[in-house]
Amino acid sequence: MKPSGIGGMAVIEGVMMKNKDEYAIAVRKPNNEITVEKKKHNDFSNKVKLFKLPIFRGILVFIDSMVIGIKALNFSASFFEEEENAEKEKKEVSEKVNALLMALAVITSLAISITLFMVLPVLLSNLLSRWIESVFLLALMEGILRLLIFIGYIVIVSQMKEIKRVFMYHGAEHKTINCIENGFELTPENVKWQSKAHKRCGTSFMLLVMLISLVLFVIIRPQTLALRVLSRVLLVPAIAGISYEFIRYAGRSESRIVDIISRPGLWMQALTTKEPDDDMIEVAIASVDTVFDWKEFLQKKEEEKPSKQKTVKQVKPQASAGRTKEVSKEVSQDKKKSAAAKTDVKEAKARDGMKMFKYKKKEDAKDEYASALEISIASPKHDEYEEDDEILKALDKYLDFSDDE
Repeated sequence: MKPSGIGGMAVIEGVMMKNKDEYAIAVRKPNNEITVEKKKHNDFSNKVKLFKLPIFRGILVFIDSMVIGIKALNFSASFFEEEENAEKEKKEVSEKVNALLMALAVITSLAISITLFMVLPVLLSNLLSRWIESVFLLALMEGILRLLIFIGYIVIVSQMKEIKRVFMYHGAEHKTINCIENGFELTPENVKWQSKAHKRCGTSFMLLVMLISLVLFVIIRPQTLALRVLSRVLLVPAIAGISYEFIRYAGRSESRIVDIISRPGLWMQALTTKEPDDDMIEVAIASVDTVFDWKEFLQKKEEEKPSKQKTVKQVKPQASAGRTKEVSKEVSQDKKKSAAAKTDVKEAKARDGMKMFKYKKKEDAKDEYASALEISIASPKHDEYEEDDEILKALDKYLDFSDDE
């Protein structure tokens, strides 16, 4: 899977998709029309280079995601206001007041999240200090309580009717991104059968924050309650930065270890993502189309495949041909060796026979040869004696009965 670099979130009856410094919010209005608004987000890291560094960039991304998320939620909610004049009143609000309200919303959201998931577990674990004296066990209980509060919050919220719809759009968001990154054209038919789990999900990010804080706060254990609460609040940015770096790496890694570590987050997504209907998928596709050229992305992905396949085809046939030549050469050599071995045996037998007769008296050799010849002529010729006949012929060729010696 090749990462596309796009991310998103579900909103009220819609999906927000972000690509680099642009994001689009697609919403299905009550009249069943899909409206899309495209906006540009000025990244604060362009002004302060510190927030482009690892860990620090995760802190900024965490805050940016909350800012964009609140903007997207406000936009989607504007189509479902009960009062007709609500939208007009919003338009009349000045930009300065709107920015102030946005800042207050972000601060309030952060305060609630930190209080619920960081401060409350410390206070609850402190109540257990009456029965548990070990500082280590208290820190461990704090981490477990934090994890249970987070899971319980997700379970309770998922039972709300409106939130169930948002979670269905969340599933549409994941399926749409998975469709592109798996190399398929962005059509409703292709999106339907994609997975609704994704490694770069905010649910996985939040769960990772809880797990990292559990480990970190077991190590950092101030003695007083006030210092414990203060340390938990001050370390939130660092924990968010570390969690972001892992989520970012996991999104493009195929490592088995990373998959195992990412699995709890993917399990949690079973609570925050639901199967979407066709209308929701269409909204998610419309949001992606606005900020991302997925056709160009797929084309580049396809161009990378032939080069890899070509390389494999060039290497494998050469290796196969070379191996074939080696095998045929070995077979040829084996045949030559076998033929040479047979010849050597015959010649050895002939030489042995020659040596045996050479040192005998010539007359005895003649008589012995004559008697052997008579026997061979008188005896019927069978296959089992063909080898003996060859020996006698060899003797006849190599023996010399002249009186030159």
